[in-house]
Amino acid sequence: MSLSAHLEQLGRPLVDRQLEHPTVLGIARGELPDPVFRSWLEQDYLFLLDYVRVFSRLAWQAPAAHLGDLVDLAHATYHDELSLHRGLAAEFDADLDGATKGAPCAAYTAFLLDSAADYADGLAALYPCMWGYSTLGRILAENPPADPRYRRWIDTYADRGFAALTRRCAQMLDEVDADPARAERHFLEGMRHELAFWDVPR
Repeated sequence: MSLSAHLEQLGRPLVDRQLEHPTVLGIARGELPDPVFRSWLEQDYLFLLDYVRVFSRLAWQAPAAHLGDLVDLAHATYHDELSLHRGLAAEFDADLDGATKGAPCAAYTAFLLDSAADYADGLAALYPCMWGYSTLGRILAENPPADPRYRRWIDTYADRGFAALTRRCAQMLDEVDADPARAERHFLEGMRHELAFWDVPR
């Protein structure tokens, strides 16, 4: 079994817990109150700005074969995901520029940026976000909500292009000479941050 497949196996129970979280259930049903999603959207916007920095820090350390992958991931996050957030911000009256990090966002981004000081650790730490959202998107798209705003959010992460980017992360993780125990620790810590991120600051 590849390292990425092993980590996905370890992480699946935490994905299942995300699927049961009230915030995710509200998105899935199209019934999440606007103020809750507005707050989540502002937090995720701030998170993604640092996620781009994580990809960029890892790109500096990457072997030549994967420099382009990390540049592409940074580009897709900055232009595609953040564009989605900016589009939804108008519909939910979110203040992206005026938002400040809540505790879950601050803890998660600090963990990722610290982990990215080491190439293998950084890849393991960031994989929960890519793989987790790809998995959530695929599952939620099986029964999409009627609300077009939440459906558009789900469609972004269910998209084949996003799944392809996730597979590229998995390939980089499988090719790096990572210590399996360290990779597990960083991956599971990232998964715990993913779950905590749904506890939206009110």
